[in-house]
Amino acid sequence: MSSDAAETPRPPTMADVAAHLGVSRQLVSIVLRDQPGASDETRRRVREAARELGFSPHGGARSLRRARSKDLGVIFAPAHSTEPEIVEAIYPAAAARGYDVVLSAETATRSTEQAVEELLGHRCAALIVIGSDLKHAGLKAVAERSLVPLVDVGYGRRNQFYDVVRSSGDKGIEELVEYLVELGHRQIAYVDPASMPPGSLRRRGYERAVKRLDLQSDIVSVPGDYTEASYFDEVGTAAGRTLLARRRLPTAVIAPNDDTAVGLLHTLIRIGVRVPEDVSVAGFDDAPIARLSSVDLTSVRQDPELMGVSAVEAAVRRIEKREERPRETVVETSLVVRSSTAAPSRRQRPSRR
Repeated sequence: MSSDAAETPRPPTMADVAAHLGVSRQLVSIVLRDQPGASDETRRRVREAARELGFSPHGGARSLRRARSKDLGVIFAPAHSTEPEIVEAIYPAAAARGYDVVLSAETATRSTEQAVEELLGHRCAALIVIGSDLKHAGLKAVAERSLVPLVDVGYGRRNQFYDVVRSSGDKGIEELVEYLVELGHRQIAYVDPASMPPGSLRRRGYERAVKRLDLQSDIVSVPGDYTEASYFDEVGTAAGRTLLARRRLPTAVIAPNDDTAVGLLHTLIRIGVRVPEDVSVAGFDDAPIARLSSVDLTSVRQDPELMGVSAVEAAVRRIEKREERPRETVVETSLVVRSSTAAPSRRQRPSRR
């Protein structure tokens, strides 16, 4: 062994904490595992010594020693702006129920299946999948293979294989169309990110509303790879170019995702179209980007905190009561009106071709 290797410091252990205090390793273990058998003063001294020495319990080893896992595996796509907000809500909700959270990311180079395998290797008690591009058949296969409760946060429907937590996206879009009609809009276009998993549900809300309100349906569908970080911005840009190629712009445009709406908005503004004077633009999610003062986007809010809490509740319910059947939880949406929408102008500006 080289001298450099011999001098490499090792992380402190429970034995080091015990030696530092002159007590047994078993007593240190009792304190750090919050087990009965130690006085309050001993617990204070052990924890203080652990902090001084820089000792941290090995989470993986602790999980292996437990008779039952207390870890919730969470799969999400960091590139999607709303998913980190749901993850943020999952942490305190899980802690309140006595569970830890293990994250695994889905990216353009890493599939849902790979993320699932990683979390199953950690012996997670349940899996929460947020915004997966897997269809029902794929999620069913994950549920059957994993043999632990699975919760799909996104867009699914009630079924016998996994729990579903979703927002009322169709109703939210329908309410947005109604609001624009009340402002006086009759030419309302809808941008459809074709590969977005909850896209079909939200599009149905638009189609239902325009039919009921006797409007002309105007859907601009854009394909692409949902897992790409730039997908939604590119969809908004492409939709904007499509609309600008027309003889005349619609008076309002809805996007079922705020990043798409912002990409559209920037495309229009760059060539001199005024928002909302010439075209009103609205999105969905009420993501952080929609709340920026420089954007100020009208949007449909789906409550990320309630979705995160609902996902944890669904997972824990099925962990602790395995005979329970999967359920569907629908989180209601709300309309947030900002300055990107207004009544249509009497003199609408034509497109530039």
